[in-house]
Amino acid sequence: MTVKLIRMSSGEDLIATVISEDDKILTIKDSIVAVPTGTGSIGFVPWSPLLNKSQKELGVNKSFVVYIAEVDDDVLNQYNKMFNRLVTPPRKIIT
Repeated sequence: MTVKLIRMSSGEDLIATVISEDDKILTIKDSIVAVPTGTGSIGFVPWSPLLNKSQKELGVNKSFVVYIAEVDDDVLNQYNKMFNRLVTPPRKIIT
């Protein structure tokens, strides 16, 4: 399971944990979408706020996915904090 940035054909940028994928379906959990705030920054909200809370995983048809990419480190740390996951500092080289 890895956290990925998923660009949808609708223009939405999802951040989600990818559980599995095959030729047609991408199975994800803990999906959020970036939305602009009134202060000029970006906030995050659940991607599907009306989804039943007991449904932990969601299958997405890959025909609606434009690309899947790595998440920015700062965004990944914020995502992990949102879902109470261990946050590790970025690696730095000691010289």
